Amino acid sequence: MFIDDGIKKRVDQFLNLSEPNMGDALGIEFTSFKPDEVKATMPVDENTVQPFGILHGGASVALAETLASIGAWLNVKDDSKTAVGIEINANHLRSVKKGSRVMGTATPVHIGRSVQVWETAIETEEGKLACISRCTLAIVDRGER
Repeated sequence: MFIDDGIKKRVDQFLNLSEPNMGDALGIEFTSFKPDEVKATMPVDENTVQPFGILHGGASVALAETLASIGAWLNVKDDSKTAVGIEINANHLRSVKKGSRVMGTATPVHIGRSVQVWETAIETEEGKLACISRCTLAIVDRGER
């Protein structure tokens, strides 16, 4: 796994303190953390396919929002704040069959103090674009957990 040295402390905090979540249930595995790019893979298996044996659009959106949320959070300088998704869209361009993996790569379009926009490309193992997503995130007070 690649971790940018400038955000290593923040990534360690995320990896060591996060509770089980949807990403775990879907088998999302992070492969790279950088302030301007977050990558992960996800299996296309019984947890991520729709009834016809191909990648479920909702699983693609969950991967996209997971990557965008982590990317946005890595760019929040105030520890009392966090990033939450407020809008997401996705264009599903290619089906992906059960038994393979997809790779998601999220990159920022806009990083502001109160709003961030991230784009996530989800590709097949062969490097073909399966889904493209754009997520808008609000930077909000972390509050009580």
